[in-house]
Amino acid sequence: MLNGISKLISPELLKILMEMGHSDEIVIADGNFPGASHAQRLVRADGHNVPELLDAILQLFPLDQYVEKPVALMQVMPGDTAETPIWGEYKSIIERRSGLAEPFEEVERFAFYERAKKAYAIIATGESALYANIILKKGVIK
Repeated sequence: MLNGISKLISPELLKILMEMGHSDEIVIADGNFPGASHAQRLVRADGHNVPELLDAILQLFPLDQYVEKPVALMQVMPGDTAETPIWGEYKSIIERRSGLAEPFEEVERFAFYERAKKAYAIIATGESALYANIILKKGVIK
């Protein structure tokens, strides 16, 4: 254990966050996401929900300030009636941690999968909310 680092951040996840460079991306995936088949590096965070993990990560992880939208969400499929109240939680966390009020781009489902395959890592969570997947683009420490 270390002072100032959330107990939600495992040693493996801390190592990955440290290894990532500017503009590398990390996916925090919900429990339905095909993480094992898509990941270059898979970090298990079973039992954790995305909002709590997002908050813990953003205490350490700068978002890319050189792009308009450093956070990507999986767009709801046309015709799907699923609600996405979790996105409001993400917005609050991101605004509090980074000051960004409009950080999101919505990415079509299959384009999101392709982008996730190229991500530095995927964190597989136990999140049960639908369309709760999120991609973060790493920035620089100033």
